[in-house]
Amino acid sequence: MMHAPRMRQSGLLASIVLALAAASLFPAGAQVTAVDGVSIVVDNLDASIDFYTRVLDFKQVSEEELAGPEWEHLVGVFGARARSAQLQLGRESIQLVQFLAPQGRPIPVDSRSQDRWFQHIAIVVRDMGQAYQRLRAANVTHASTAPQRLPDWNPNAGGIQAFYFKDPDDHVLEVIWFPAGKGDPRWQEPGKNLFLGIDHTAIVVSNTETALKFYRDALGLRVAGESENYGTEQEHLNNVFGARLHITGLRAASGMGVEFLEYLAPSDGRPYPLDARANDLWSWQTRFTVKDTTLESNNARKGGGRWISPGSVKLPSPLQGMSTGALVRDPDGHAVLLMSR
Repeated sequence: MMHAPRMRQSGLLASIVLALAAASLFPAGAQVTAVDGVSIVVDNLDASIDFYTRVLDFKQVSEEELAGPEWEHLVGVFGARARSAQLQLGRESIQLVQFLAPQGRPIPVDSRSQDRWFQHIAIVVRDMGQAYQRLRAANVTHASTAPQRLPDWNPNAGGIQAFYFKDPDDHVLEVIWFPAGKGDPRWQEPGKNLFLGIDHTAIVVSNTETALKFYRDALGLRVAGESENYGTEQEHLNNVFGARLHITGLRAASGMGVEFLEYLAPSDGRPYPLDARANDLWSWQTRFTVKDTTLESNNARKGGGRWISPGSVKLPSPLQGMSTGALVRDPDGHAVLLMSR
């Protein structure tokens, strides 16, 4: 009993020391000002634009061709030339990118939701039944067995409905419906649109604390919530028998959220391929707007990341809405694009 107060004091002191060490390693304040969206590599840009605009009601905003030595250095692919289209849904946008040269590899046919190259976007819908009917009419490939309603015993997720499916290149996408009191209040605003916007992009991580050191401590995102999800509904949503996940949601000042999916079980998810390149179809990029790409790319490396581009790259003319960019990998291999306008 006499040792308990000293143990608590020692633990508090250790916490203070760790906090001071983190403060000296990373600058204070939110380094990332917005989660700008995601870039998705596709095999055929025209076919993908048709799918996203016709089936999911995205609107095409722009299209451009990406080439030149600065672009090659940014994405880390020699001789890279690509077509890119920006699509918007509500307030959020995505980039679809087709590499004309050199072409990358397709998504492995045996990919599973627990593999660490897994990433998706969660598209908010006004009515899950109508959205599912639209997807069935488009003959999408199921990644879930059917739409699932998460159980009420889970206070943070109870009542949410979700369904995973695949686009023409086998990228997994999610449609999600939020009941009143959950999610952004704007998802409850009256209107007629079936597809409303993008709530978050989700990535599989091997360890939540390691991922937090990168996204929270190094890049400045804030933790918005977390839950532990399991049971038959989660198994059928992820199509993973025995799935038990630790889920953590993070936010910047604006833009979509970033969600960690840590599989507590099963623990056999495969690591991100070490030879992955930006033109491979599984190579998503999460795009962050920052004030200083040089500072933040160095900061990301301190947080456990590694460069794909050779530091910050200044572009001769704005590409994909950015004038300067740096491409890095997080501790699990997911590509992160730090960009300034």
